[in-house]
Amino acid sequence: GKPGRADLHAALANAYEGEAFVKVPSLAECDALTGLEPEACNGTNRLELFVFGSDEEARLVARLDNLGKGASGAAVQNL
Repeated sequence: GKPGRADLHAALANAYEGEAFVKVPSLAECDALTGLEPEACNGTNRLELFVFGSDEEARLVARLDNLGKGASGAAVQNL
């Protein structure tokens, strides 16, 4: 069958495990959210990856601190 929400979350959590600036909140944390504060990552240099949905579909939402970073700074950071 096709991958579901839990599969997507597990792949992301495994891929970013131990990364200092990337957080993948647990599915329980995602389920408990009633909204996302868009400025929560400001000044942190952090990326948060949230997985919402069900077994039939999944939605990936990224919240990041990109204020003050130009395209060249982002390119260097991603090298």
